[in-house]
This record gives sequence, C-alpha cells and structure tokens, in this order.
Amino acid sequence: MLGIGTLAKKVFGTPNDRKIKATRPIVEKINALAADFRALSDEQLIEKSQEFKARLEKGETLDQLLPEAFANCREAAQRALGLWAHDTQLMGGIFLHEGNISEMKTGEGKTLVATFPAYLNGLTGRGVHVVTVNDYLAKRDAEWMSKVFAALGMSTGVVYPQQPEAEKRAAYACDITYATNNELGFDYLRDNMKSELNQMAQRDHYFAIVDEVDSILIDEARTPLIISGPAQDRSELYKSLDLVIPELSEEHFSIDEKTRNVTYTEAGNEFLENRLLELGLLQEGHSLYDPESATLVHHVNQGLRAHKLFTKDKDYIVRNGDVVLIDEFTGRMMAGRRLSDGLHQAIEAKEGVNIQPENVTLASVTFQNYFRLYDKLSGMTGTALTEADEFMEIYKLGVVEVPTNRPIARLDEDDAVYRTAREKYEAIVEEIKKAHLKGQPVLVGTTSIEKSEMLSQMLQQVGLPHNVLNARQHEQEAQIVADAGKLGAVTIATNMAGRGTDIKLGGNVEFKIMEAIAADPEGNPDHIREKIENDHKADEEAVKAAGGLFVLATERHESRRIDNQLRGRSGRQGDPGRSSFFLSLEDDLMRIFGSERLDKVLSSLGMKEGEAIVHPWVNKSLERAQAKVEGRNFDIRKQLLKFDDVMNDQRKVIFSQRREIMEAQDLSEIVQDMRYQVIEDLVEEYMPPKTYADQWNTTGLKAAIAETLSLDLPVVEWADEEGVDNDDVEERIQNAADDLMAQKLASFGPEAMRQIEKQILLQTIDTKWREHLLTLEHLRSVVGFRGYAQRDPLNEYKTEAFQLFEGLLDSLRTEVSKTLSRIQPLNEEQQQLLIRQLEAQRAQMDQAAAVPEAEEAPTPLNPDFDENNPESWGNPGRNDACPCGSGKKFKHCHGAL
Repeated sequence: MLGIGTLAKKVFGTPNDRKIKATRPIVEKINALAADFRALSDEQLIEKSQEFKARLEKGETLDQLLPEAFANCREAAQRALGLWAHDTQLMGGIFLHEGNISEMKTGEGKTLVATFPAYLNGLTGRGVHVVTVNDYLAKRDAEWMSKVFAALGMSTGVVYPQQPEAEKRAAYACDITYATNNELGFDYLRDNMKSELNQMAQRDHYFAIVDEVDSILIDEARTPLIISGPAQDRSELYKSLDLVIPELSEEHFSIDEKTRNVTYTEAGNEFLENRLLELGLLQEGHSLYDPESATLVHHVNQGLRAHKLFTKDKDYIVRNGDVVLIDEFTGRMMAGRRLSDGLHQAIEAKEGVNIQPENVTLASVTFQNYFRLYDKLSGMTGTALTEADEFMEIYKLGVVEVPTNRPIARLDEDDAVYRTAREKYEAIVEEIKKAHLKGQPVLVGTTSIEKSEMLSQMLQQVGLPHNVLNARQHEQEAQIVADAGKLGAVTIATNMAGRGTDIKLGGNVEFKIMEAIAADPEGNPDHIREKIENDHKADEEAVKAAGGLFVLATERHESRRIDNQLRGRSGRQGDPGRSSFFLSLEDDLMRIFGSERLDKVLSSLGMKEGEAIVHPWVNKSLERAQAKVEGRNFDIRKQLLKFDDVMNDQRKVIFSQRREIMEAQDLSEIVQDMRYQVIEDLVEEYMPPKTYADQWNTTGLKAAIAETLSLDLPVVEWADEEGVDNDDVEERIQNAADDLMAQKLASFGPEAMRQIEKQILLQTIDTKWREHLLTLEHLRSVVGFRGYAQRDPLNEYKTEAFQLFEGLLDSLRTEVSKTLSRIQPLNEEQQQLLIRQLEAQRAQMDQAAAVPEAEEAPTPLNPDFDENNPESWGNPGRNDACPCGSGKKFKHCHGAL
C-alpha cells in the first residue's frame, strides 16, 4: 500500500518535477528563436546585445529578455566554440538566473551553462562574477568562454593572485569576471583598507555564479579569510603577567591533561583580580568579567597555559635566544613555526628571552558572509541535494536537480563490507586486476594520501601499471584526469571534487591533439587532428565494450556528497559505467557507527576469510550514519555563523562608513558632529543634567576640554555666572571649538584641510577597527566558559560585542577630535610633508593588505625550493619537515592532497 506522500508525488509530481516542467515553455521559446538568430551575421549578434541593453533601460526586465538573450548566446557559442547547448543546459541556465543551485551531473557541460545567465545579467552593466575553486580553472574557463562573450560584444576578465593592481581593476571592470573564491574575498578586504575610491578594485556585488558550489559554500565555509600585520608591542604586558603566574598555588587552577586544558578556579580568579589591580594592569572599579577586560583575561589564560602545559626541552627548546617548538611525533625542531594568539609570546616571557611581536588580524571575513553580500547568488555542482537544507537556511538558495541530457546507464553496485582492512585491500587489488585484464579503465578513490600510496605499492607488487593523482600541480592533474578514461588505465585519486576536466572514454581527444601538434610542429595540424579523431573513435568503442569507466571507492566518506562526486565521474552523457564501494569494519565511519553489532552479525553468519557482505540494508544504515555526521557538521557551521554574524553586522557598518568618507568631498560637517558629540558627552559627565551647581565638577571639565580639544577655557567662571546651565556651557565650548577649527581652516587652506580630515578619519577608523577585531577574538575565546554559569555564550557575546562597538564609536569620535584640534598651522612645505606622511601610513596598510597570509612567509629549508615545481622539493619522508620551511610535517603541508 502506498503512503500518502508517495501517492501525492505520483499524482502531482515532486516539487523538483514541477520546477522542471515550468521551464519547458521557456526552453521551447528559445528553440523556436534558433533559426532567426542563425540567420544573423556576426555583427548583428553584437548589435542584438546593444538592443537588449537599450530595452533594459526603457524598463523591460531580464526575465522578459531571457528567451532572446539565451538564443543569442547559444548561437554565439555554436560559432565561437562549435558547442550547441542542449535543452537541459538551457534549463540549468534558467535556474541559475533565478538564483538557484543547478545540480547537474558530471559531463553535462556546466562551464557552458554559466555563460547564459552570465550574459543575460551582464547586460545590466553591473558586472557578473563567475567563481571557481582554483586559479587554473579560473584562467582556463575565462580564456575558453571569453570567445563566446566576445562574439556577443561583452568583455571578459580574470582575477588571480599577485596580479598588478591596474590589471586587477580592469578585470573587475569587465562585464564578466572569472575568479577564485579566495581572491574575491581577499580583494573585498583589501578594498576596504584602501584610502581612495579609485584604488578599489571591486565595483559591486551584483550577481555571482559559484562553480562547485558545495565545495566553496559548505566545505570551505568554516575557514575565515584573514589579512594580518604586525601588532603593537605588548612585551611589557607579557612580562608583568609572567611575574604573577608563579605566585599561583594549586587551589588557584585545575589541569585537564586529557584535553590539554587549564582553567582558573574561583579562588584563582579572585587572587588574580587583586594582583592585577595592585600592578595597575586592571583599572580601579573594573573586574575580570567586564567586556573591556576580555583581552587581559585572554593573555592571563595564555600565561597560565605557557607555565602549566608547556615544558622546556619537551614541548620546546630555547636556542640562540629563540623559543623553538618541538614536533611531538618526530622530536624534530620546527624552526619558524610559532604558536598563535599570544601563546608563543607568553612562553618567551616565561623563558626571559626577547619577546617577538605577534601578528594581528587587520581584516577578516568568512565565505558565508562574503557570498551573502551579493544581490543574487547561484551555483552549479554535481552534488547538492544532500545539503539542500543548509543551502536554503544559510544562503536562501534552492536546489534544482536538472535532468541529464541522456539517461544514466551506470550500474551502481551495493557496498561490499569486509571484516578487516587487509581483506578489503586484497579484494580491491583482485577487482582492479580483473577490470584491467579486459581493458576497462579504473578510477580508484581513496580518502587520504597515505592510503593511496599504500594501494599504489600493492599494485606495484603485482605489476599493475597505474597513475597516482597528484594535486600539487593543477596542469598535471588535468592531464592525469584526461588519461584516466584510456583503455586499461588505472588511476588512484584522493579527492575528485572540482577537477574541472572530464574523464572521457578512450581518453581526452583535445589533449591528444595538443600533444601530437607539440611533438610534431612541422606537421599539418588538420591532418594530425583527423588521424587522432579517427583513432580515438576506435579507442572509445573498445572502452565502451569493456564496460566503460569503473569507479572503485576504497572507503565511505563521512559526507554522502563526496561519495556521489566520485561515483558521478562514471557514466557521463549516457556512457556505460559501473561503481562499487569496498568497505571494512576497521574503516573510520564503520568503526564510529556501530561496527561491533555488525561484527557480531558477520561472525554469527560464519563468514570465511576474504568474504564480504553485500546487501541494500547495509547501504541504508550507512546512509543514516552519514546523515547523522552531516547534521552534526551543519550544526557546528550554523553555530559558528551565528557568532560571525555579530562581527559581520559591525564590519558592514565600518566598511560602509569608510566608503562614505572616501566618496565625500567635504567632511567638515561629519567632523563637527563628532566634535559636538564629544563635547556633549564631556559636559554630561562633569555637569550631569538635573543636578545642582555645587555637584558639578567644573575643574575636571576644564582639564578634559584642554586634553581633548586643546582649548583653555574659563569653564569654572562660566559655571559661577548667574542663570548659566549645562546647555549654555556646552554651547560656549562648541563655539570656542568652532573658532579654533576656523583658524586652522584659514591657516591650512580649504583643500589641504579637507585632505587632512579625510586621512585622519580613515586612519583612526582603521586603527580602532583593528584593535576592536583583536578584542572580539579574545572575547570569543573566553565567552564559552559562561556556559558553566548557566548563561548562553552567544547572547553574552552579542551583548558584550555591542557594548564594545559602542565604545569603539565613542573613542573614534574622541580620537578624531583630539587629533584635529592638535594639528598646528604649518607653512606650505610642512603641510605637504604632513600629507605625505599620512599617505605613507595609509600606503603601509595597503601594502599589508596586499599579502593575505596569516603568518610570515616561511624561509625554505632548501634555497632552490620552488612552490610550483615538485622536482625542486627533494624527496622528504611523510613525517619530515616540509622543505618550504613552514615548520609543518610534509604530509600536512606540500605533501597533502
């Protein structure tokens, strides 16, 4: 008997079916226009683009233009690349334009699909960003698809790391810009550290099409992009705190060796508070629980960790006056590696060596918050449905499964579960041998580089030729993937997401032609192409006869999406193929999720050595286990986002304020408002409203006005006058401050004064924002402990972050007013010098922004080391120090896949 849900789907179709059905009339319209656009000349295709732009200006919408624009783009792609878009590709393009994720299987031509919505939305002139996962794909796709856009009269740009500023601005000024997610995020941060509008690269965040959207918006979403620079010298603070820590007794703290964590007890907090007050590190009337104390609490915690968790000659050594960390696994020194968040400085203070400045965050943003800046966002991938809830909740993106152009002919086998990893790998080698003998190409998926190397050795022992996919060089990678479909090829790969190159049966014909032309430059390219295309047809048929590409996975990933990506490499465009997952009870996922019960079942079944259990129930229970892990990871990302949203709201306010300041020609009104607010706050503090004259602290007010506004005013005498109240005093101070600024304006001249006001405002905002980011980081690291006091850490963080932000705005107003009031009238030469100094300081910040590394670039251990040439890396062991000098093990650095 059918359930109600199943019955409803049978009658009405699934929501996905209904979305597909709704696009069919639009696709039919585009197809009906094909003949009209085929009749146009190349010039007329470009004229059509101008006509569309004119119609947009007159009030037509993009949706009304869609059928004609898509038909124009389809014709241009046919002429420029010889590619005719299928109906399913047009559907994918429609869903992207509507702001959805188009889930399209591998080999369905996603790169071409992106050109349709990019062209349509590019007609607005606001710029469209096409986002890829690596620089190689950004350059390749931009070069390839620029031919289509050029045929439509549209400009194409590409953004890449270390690009000259002028070239980068030109790329962003294009109608369509290809870039990686990293570069877009860093450029956004860099732009908001610039001091002139014309130095900013990005124009607008209008529409982004994200390729491999699940990889960028989910897998990488937890990693913030950080631009850092050297922090102010805090060595005296570390030294002072270091005097306090040895005075603590055992009742003052507790150590948890299992988690390597150390915390203060209530008695410890009380003792610390008293000692810090005595030393003047904590202000009178303040406690360690105040928001303003977050940074101090953070450093006190780091001091305790340095003393109680880090032991000299075990965790680190002191060498030539430096604290050098020791790798706990190999016992080797990790030169150049430093602990973050002030911990390394705390150890340096403990050992009495020279304290080196820590790096501080100048600007940061997460991908989640960067991509939510766009007015419209869309994405493409082969696997998104499993994460549909997260896409909707965080990005308001719907997921639509676009049907394949041809039915999928791949055979997906049930998982085979073995008792031990040894039995599993022996069975895998046998299975690869069988497929290889009949000429069937095999793609073997592993979850780590160690496992791929182990399997590679096993295949070498039985004499099976194979390739191991190396993720260190994208160009090499593309070549290996292109060869993976050749007759009898065996390829071991660790992560197949976002390779950007299809595995074509018989091998990639374009790669073969390029190789042949390069090998024989004197030969006739047309003859070479014809011969290779004929040979390739025979190879392709032979591979199809052998069963197509066989995807053999050696383990289940904790995310179903990654498994589906690997499986989807086989059976592209209706090709034959098969996929199979080989598992063992010793695999991580099986071990964590109830393999004991399964082990008992397998034992009771009396399974022999080398036998496997294969049943759909096993698949179902594994899917449930994966769904649990995915749900947990989603909750972690959601929680992180809630914390980051607090900072993101403040970031938007600061960045928009900076932009307004840069756009403004005259900032005198803003500066005056700030000055008036400072005066109002001071008068309110020293002459509180609704109080008697004898309760006023006019002497204190006089001193504060002198300190903040450089004015010596008879405040005490004014207050003694008959009938004078706080409003009168406030007005007189305002007038005196206005007179002082009028004198400065006359001395400097209007133009120089406007420039100085702008530079001082920007510089003060940047300094205060940097300090604020650091305080928020420290608050984040300590606020979790509030949970022990039955208080919600997120609410505490929101409240205190807001108080800190209000404090930032107050101190910003005071600092700007103070700096401007102290500027002395200068002669012309001194004025120019001052402006140059201010600009130099700004340029220094811009320079810091140009290097988006969270730490200093390491010094390579080998002087001939070249990032892009693995041959220059020598032959380090998996656990040796990486030759790049980062201090990490090779397997966690350049040896990682």
